[in-house]
Amino acid sequence: MTMTTKVNKVMALYQKVTKYPFGQQIFSKMVSRMAPYFGTVNPKVTDLKQNRCEVLIKKRKRVQNHIGTVHVIAICNGLEMAMGTMAEASIPKHLRWIPKGMSVNYTAKAGSDILCVAQVHPEQWQVGDMLVDVKAYDDKGVVVVEGTIKLWISEKPMK
Repeated sequence: MTMTTKVNKVMALYQKVTKYPFGQQIFSKMVSRMAPYFGTVNPKVTDLKQNRCEVLIKKRKRVQNHIGTVHVIAICNGLEMAMGTMAEASIPKHLRWIPKGMSVNYTAKAGSDILCVAQVHPEQWQVGDMLVDVKAYDDKGVVVVEGTIKLWISEKPMK
């Protein structure tokens, strides 16, 4: 973030809430209340910076598949939460976004807790299609899912 960039409401809320004990959990619950489906994987925003967000999904029975690994749809849910939180905290004030699609590849078994990361470069915030890089890592740092989430970026209407 540059010195001339004003912190938006989502980033300001994250910075305020995470100063308190259990702040990451509280912030994560707040995001999950805005988009209730995210709550199905009990995600935790572990880091939020301009143009980057990390979300942790704990491996537990509720998110496992028939072979005992974290189900890829649960991982996609975490990746979408990371992308949405990053977008809300990073998008320039005059723009808005909406998701258009997700493309992912399963690259390894997800046998542990999973860290979902969404990241863009500042210059990507322009009107039109924007691809957000997303990756999910196991607890050894191995990429288990990677791909992109396509956003449509447009100007906010004049008020």
